[in-house]
Amino acid sequence: ENPKTMHEKPLHCEKVTVWCALSAFGIIGPYFFEDDSGKTVTVNSQRYVHMIQTFLTQQLLEFHENTDNVWFQQDGATSHTARIAMDAVNGLFQNRLISRYGNISWPARSPDLSACDYFLWGHLKSKVYEANIHTTDELKTKIREEIRTIPQDMCRRVMDNMRPRFQECLRMRGGHLQDIVFKT
Repeated sequence: ENPKTMHEKPLHCEKVTVWCALSAFGIIGPYFFEDDSGKTVTVNSQRYVHMIQTFLTQQLLEFHENTDNVWFQQDGATSHTARIAMDAVNGLFQNRLISRYGNISWPARSPDLSACDYFLWGHLKSKVYEANIHTTDELKTKIREEIRTIPQDMCRRVMDNMRPRFQECLRMRGGHLQDIVFKT
């Protein structure tokens, strides 16, 4: 054996960048941010707009015949609040956007008040990583499978928790909701 042989190992394991929307009617997604070769890419405003125009718009029409009463909440990520992205989201949800710089202003970081943050991502991670996953394709397949298993009734209960969360946030004067367990 050559003692000077180098065994290179990637610093970080392969990952995926996934987007979903959660409503009382169910989950829209997943959408994986990838380049043309299928390699995971970082979300920027152009990629976010592309997702809105090519994926979200179509999925919304499949979920709702009439989207005139659908509101959209997004976080304050730079890619979401860039002018080009805000124009695209406002075009889809005219005057029904809850976001930093939206029709209803929203704090940049409010994980206690975002259903994807306080429920979906943690739930998916707990289910997805029960399996021994070796490739990004396996990871994407498992994410899709787990999303399909989340019943609409659970999504409705998660969304029903929004009002008590808002009330608790007001009581805490905008602070994080600590030691609060909500039923899902």
